[in-house]
Amino acid sequence: MEAMTRYLLAQNISVVRFEFPYMAQRRLDAVRRPPNKTQVLLDTWRNVYQQVRAQIDEPIVLAGKSMGGRMASMLADELQVPALVCLGYPFYPARKPEKPRIEHLLALQTPALIVQGERDALGSREVVQEYQLSSAIVFEWMTMADHDLKPLKRSGSTQEIYLQQAAATIAAFIRRQL
Repeated sequence: MEAMTRYLLAQNISVVRFEFPYMAQRRLDAVRRPPNKTQVLLDTWRNVYQQVRAQIDEPIVLAGKSMGGRMASMLADELQVPALVCLGYPFYPARKPEKPRIEHLLALQTPALIVQGERDALGSREVVQEYQLSSAIVFEWMTMADHDLKPLKRSGSTQEIYLQQAAATIAAFIRRQL
């Protein structure tokens, strides 16, 4: 996310980053722990949104990587934001496509961009294309890339190039929505 932040700033897209409580604690004690309960994650997102909203009048676009994007997608309609961006969306638990977590994406009203690696273990193109998701969602598929948008060497690309491309795509998407 540090690299993506740099690339988005280079595209003149302002970014506010935050950590969920479990990640902040991990940074302090280096103990790997499971994510907080969904309600804690959603409340954390709501609190950050309210803090930013209190400081600026401009439109706020929710965005997140993996679970952060999933939580943002669960709040986008509620918060009535103009757009949503998800990087490496976790459509299903690792290698368990038979257990999709997409209920809220079926009726999503907020325009959304999902930047996804074609071979993401949490949402491969082959599986995700079969879902009947909301028409408000558009995809940017990264060829031969994984959950972190890192491509296979034989793709001829690099993670850095893909992150730069993703940032340009995100910036263009946001500008269209605003």
